[in-house]
Amino acid sequence: MATLSPETVAERLEQDDDGFRLVDVRDESDFEEWHVPGSENVDVYDELKDDPDAALEGLEALPDDEEIVTVCAAGILAADAAKLLREQGYDAKTLEDGMNGWARVHRHAPVEADLEGDLIQVARPGTGCLSHVLISAGEAAVFEPSQYTAEYEAILAEYDADIVGVFDTHAHADHVSGGPALAETHDVPYYLHLADDDGVGATPIEDGDVHTVGVVDIEVIHTPGHSPGSVSFALEDDALLTGDTLFHDSVGRVELGVEAGLEETNVAENAETLYESLERLRNLDGNPVVLPAHDPGSPEPPVAARLREVEARNEAFGQDRETLVDRLSSDVPEQPANFQRIKLANVGAERLDGEEADELELGPNNCAAE
Repeated sequence: MATLSPETVAERLEQDDDGFRLVDVRDESDFEEWHVPGSENVDVYDELKDDPDAALEGLEALPDDEEIVTVCAAGILAADAAKLLREQGYDAKTLEDGMNGWARVHRHAPVEADLEGDLIQVARPGTGCLSHVLISAGEAAVFEPSQYTAEYEAILAEYDADIVGVFDTHAHADHVSGGPALAETHDVPYYLHLADDDGVGATPIEDGDVHTVGVVDIEVIHTPGHSPGSVSFALEDDALLTGDTLFHDSVGRVELGVEAGLEETNVAENAETLYESLERLRNLDGNPVVLPAHDPGSPEPPVAARLREVEARNEAFGQDRETLVDRLSSDVPEQPANFQRIKLANVGAERLDGEEADELELGPNNCAAE
């Protein structure tokens, strides 16, 4: 079977390679919900399941002078489509593991920040998740790692740095954290606010704590609202890791913990709390680079913007209390897939095996309020 790895596809997309055509053969509704950037939808899913030869009518409309890469959920029906195309003389391959494989792709790049060390952003274009690695004086800290920890291990090896701690801004609802596993592997603390720990056994952090990595100080700023234990991390005065509290063009949702049965507050109360947290960030001195934990698109790192730029372009960040609370309480977007179980796993209330964790993460990121 002729395949292209997800990493190869990501690299070619990053290089603006227009020498291939990505053809997603899933149902139109599945494609609209989540797809590889730049792909097109040829909905022959039912035909491929029931009568593969009948799928040719839709597929034969594709140009026969281009490299075709077929895509489906797991690469199985897409492989059937590619086989049909090759039989018709096409140069056709399949995205290995389909959207499942695309969800595991990681890309990384340095962030420009005035720190005595290096700050690396790791992006997952298939899920919108962003994480960061701080390296200073031979020591390293990892923030918001995904469950696929090999990417972080490779960065640590590249910089010849010893990890001294793993940090999460909160218990995420859209992806399974790799924090506890990475910390256990290296026998270092896993840091999480106590309000988001329901059995993880993390080393607790609270507002005003300062942790030092190499020669860089990391201050903990408690910014609840999206989650009771949400924090932001100020790296000196020039970088601010905001988790899901503040994005570049939106702010965090306030109903997920309530609907997962993990919070005794209601949505309006959480919106009030988030407003106070946003006020605190808006009133910070200086103009640090804002580094959220997610981007709603298919991010290529680095995703970064200065605080005053975010303040100017992010309507929700500058809204008055009444307007923001009403907006967050009444205009609730589509929920992240499987968010209850993911949230329960990340607070430590449920255990997942590797296959379950993989499956629960599939789908688009929906942690922003809009």
